[in-house]
Amino acid sequence: MQKEFAYPHFITGGGRRLGLAVIRSLLAQGERVVMSYRTFTPVIEALMAEDVHCIRADFTQPDTVSKMVNTIVAEYNGLRSIIHNASDWGSETDSEDLNELMARMWQVHVAVPYQLNMSLQSLLLCAAHDLNQATDIIHLTDFVAEKGSDKHIAYAASKAGLANLSLSFARQLAPKVKVNAIAPSLLMFQEGDNKEYQQKALKKSLLCLEPGEQEGVAAVQYLLSSRYMTGRTLALDGGRHLA
Repeated sequence: MQKEFAYPHFITGGGRRLGLAVIRSLLAQGERVVMSYRTFTPVIEALMAEDVHCIRADFTQPDTVSKMVNTIVAEYNGLRSIIHNASDWGSETDSEDLNELMARMWQVHVAVPYQLNMSLQSLLLCAAHDLNQATDIIHLTDFVAEKGSDKHIAYAASKAGLANLSLSFARQLAPKVKVNAIAPSLLMFQEGDNKEYQQKALKKSLLCLEPGEQEGVAAVQYLLSSRYMTGRTLALDGGRHLA
């Protein structure tokens, strides 16, 4: 049963994969959820039927992000968390315009999270006051934010920027808001990934596993429940840093 007066969690890019799994886990606990999505799908329709507030916003279009912020500020007087899951993927080898690639990666992974944290932090602080506990910001970064990438340089740089936001906002918003990051490497394969690619990818970590979306869900739940972690990054890489 949904908690009638609970403050909602706000998740960006919640229509698929890890974002969707996190939403499902929160709904199973009776939590309220607000989410952003870029493309309307049957999954979004199903979430709406479950009383999830789904707001369309293309993070490459600043006007739609501003409209989303205005909607949230007008409708809610507090937020339990902001979970920055929305992501874009780009490679220098597949991009004709490298300036556009970097601008897009930075917009989605740094500029929009920065805007949302700045614009919605008052809602996190209000909820923290009423609940008498810290609320949360969680940034979903990437293993390559620390190591870099040969083929996805702009992507890796922007994810590193997102990781750095965790440090600044943790300092700014403590002790009322905890701000942390989660840096996965491989959690689950994409549809269409062939067996050769899968085997090569699995061998990059010590544990040689495709752990699945629930590994990310567990990390989110841990950060939401922790009382004593802020300004840190949880690495979900199966020991890849040692492989």
